[in-house]
Amino acid sequence: MAITAQMVKELREKTGAGMMDCKKALTETNGDMDKAIDLLREKGIAKAAKKADRIAAEGITSIVTEGNDAVILEVNAETDFVAKNEQFLTLVHELATHILKNKPATVEEALEQKMENGTTVSEHLNAAIAKIGEKITLRRFEVVTKDDNAAFGAYQHLGGRISVLTVLEGTTDESVAKDVAMHVAALNPKYLNEAEVPADVIAHEKEVLKQQALNEGKPENIVEKMVEGRLKKFFKEITLVDQEFVKNPDVTVEKFVKSHNATIKGFIRYEVGEGLEKREDNFAEEVMSQVKNK
Repeated sequence: MAITAQMVKELREKTGAGMMDCKKALTETNGDMDKAIDLLREKGIAKAAKKADRIAAEGITSIVTEGNDAVILEVNAETDFVAKNEQFLTLVHELATHILKNKPATVEEALEQKMENGTTVSEHLNAAIAKIGEKITLRRFEVVTKDDNAAFGAYQHLGGRISVLTVLEGTTDESVAKDVAMHVAALNPKYLNEAEVPADVIAHEKEVLKQQALNEGKPENIVEKMVEGRLKKFFKEITLVDQEFVKNPDVTVEKFVKSHNATIKGFIRYEVGEGLEKREDNFAEEVMSQVKNK
């Protein structure tokens, strides 16, 4: 039986499952809507989809390294309690191991890939959702490759609340790379160096600094010099190489790394839930709604 777009749409509306899952279910059941619904429920997909409107802003970040490859990822759940659950932590490790081995380019590509147990990553996630009972999402990841004359620095803070992966070239000393990762976790630089700061960010900062100087009543002829001086301070705050090294403020991070005959190739810093809307529970409103419904 030919599976039409209308049939897929109808099954999506009835179950809340994803389009590809609906199409697969209809194909497997030869277009039988009721059987397709049962199939999705059996796979835990329909049950998982009902949680799709919930906010998953808790979770964990993690790093796995193997030889010259490493992956850093973030997996979200709804509550901090579940983020510490052994099943959830096992799931995160399974996802990291799969991504490191298969190196998908995007989250979407990763979700369609098959794991060693024969299920897709998406199906594996939905099975975990059905067991754990919370919305779980693979939010983001990045796979990094280095050469033999380089070192990974992997550091996790607060049990994975923050994870940082650094790559240093010119040394194989992982302790040096980890020290830089710890610094990144603590001071949260936005860019590696001045060259990486986007032109629009610099232009915006210059305009803000110019207005600050003018508002202070400074003469026009010295405003530009003030802006340039304050811009250098701005770069020191947001670029990793120019920041004062957290373990020894007498030197910059760049000088610390150079003392080990190395250079920083790059860094990635993930913090759980950054940029996501967080659920704000209002206990008083919750109680009142329950009282009104009685």
